[in-house]
Amino acid sequence: MVSVASAVRRLHKLAESASISRLSASFQGAGRELALVGGPVRDAFLDRPLNDLDFTTDATPDEILAIVKPIADAHWDIGRDFGTIGARIDGLTVEITTYRTDAYDGQTRKPVVEFGDSLEADLVRRDFTVNSMALRLPELVLVDPSGGVDDLLAQTLRTPAAPEVSFGDDPLRMMRAARFVSQLGFIVDDAAHAAMIELAPRIDMVSAERVHDELSKLLLTDAPGDGIRLLVETGLAAEVLPEIPALKLERDEHAHHKDVYEHSLTVLDQAIELEKSRDHSPDLVLRLAALLHDIGKPGTRRFEAGGVVSFHHHDVVGSKLAVRRLKALRFDKDTITAVARLIELHLRFFGYTDGVWTDSAVRRYVRDAGDQLERLHILTRADVTTRNRRKADRLSFAYDDLEKRIAALSQEEELAAIRPDLDGEQIMAILGIRPGPEVGRAYKYLLEVRLDEGPLDPATAEQRLRDWWATQAG
Repeated sequence: MVSVASAVRRLHKLAESASISRLSASFQGAGRELALVGGPVRDAFLDRPLNDLDFTTDATPDEILAIVKPIADAHWDIGRDFGTIGARIDGLTVEITTYRTDAYDGQTRKPVVEFGDSLEADLVRRDFTVNSMALRLPELVLVDPSGGVDDLLAQTLRTPAAPEVSFGDDPLRMMRAARFVSQLGFIVDDAAHAAMIELAPRIDMVSAERVHDELSKLLLTDAPGDGIRLLVETGLAAEVLPEIPALKLERDEHAHHKDVYEHSLTVLDQAIELEKSRDHSPDLVLRLAALLHDIGKPGTRRFEAGGVVSFHHHDVVGSKLAVRRLKALRFDKDTITAVARLIELHLRFFGYTDGVWTDSAVRRYVRDAGDQLERLHILTRADVTTRNRRKADRLSFAYDDLEKRIAALSQEEELAAIRPDLDGEQIMAILGIRPGPEVGRAYKYLLEVRLDEGPLDPATAEQRLRDWWATQAG
């Protein structure tokens, strides 16, 4: 957080840049108002990069186009029905939207778009006060009708209108609150928190695609666990991602196991730290897998003799549950497949500490992980949340050893592209057969040999194939 004076200086410097000066001068020359609004104004106070430049104006979409065309490198009107025109001016991308005073019917989150004639009225219809500030151009006057600066200094999310009205109009704002909690490190004020609890079921009005977008943005923040906790405690998670609150398993005084909900959030935090330590960009697939890796536990929990609790096959069950939920949230096929595979494999490593894996076992681990191997490395390490330092160190050292063996075998054998020593054409030529199921079975047999024994020379591979084929003739 920077001082108000410093934030205003940042905004003035931005507004005085060549591109924005040219834009504001064009609107002034046309007798129209223009203001920088929303995120960039907020971020000036938070000492964050000033990206995604949004402007608002009393000009209609047709008038906006007429003003920007002479000065724009390019322009587009894909958001024209909502009053938004996009343009690129001297390489700077901007979006300009006509003042709005939208009306909602209370049945859907899609507003009846109505254009307004006042900057202040446009600002008070927005989601949170910290996003309801603007800088008038070219006058460089800060407009803050709802006390956004005070809320920024207090690090509080508050709605400009009564929260039950704001969230009732657009229920997606409740999920956006969770994202801002994670992104900005703010808290939701008591009135907004109470309204989220009351109105949580109304999130069903929002399309799965929009929920998917907000959930993805939340998970890609630096501290998604804070936002997820808010979703759970307000009941929103029960509506959009019920597998997470389901991890809050009732405890039996005679049986003991980890708090699966807290463990899952810790795994997510640790996966993000490992992601950063390896200089990876925020990875949605990894973070989804970390959050969801134990969602199979509630359905597989069994109380055994002696106070032992088991979760047999929760990896397989969890993988299937993840597929179902991510499909419902309209995630793409590649993301769903990758997350499900990581959940299915996340326990595989723990057998490594029971005894030294053979080279064959290491090859199979790499083969089964495929292009998810690096993510599996991170997820498996993040899944160690024990407070027993000796146990944690033992698991960490074991995984260090496994990664070293994978690296060594990869250098020797190109593990990332494990294939049989003979391809389909060679198999058909050697066995004198045509394309068909027999070729596939022979290929699979040679792949198993390759995994078990490593690379074979062509003559040995051919002899092994012929020997196997002889056993198949009958």
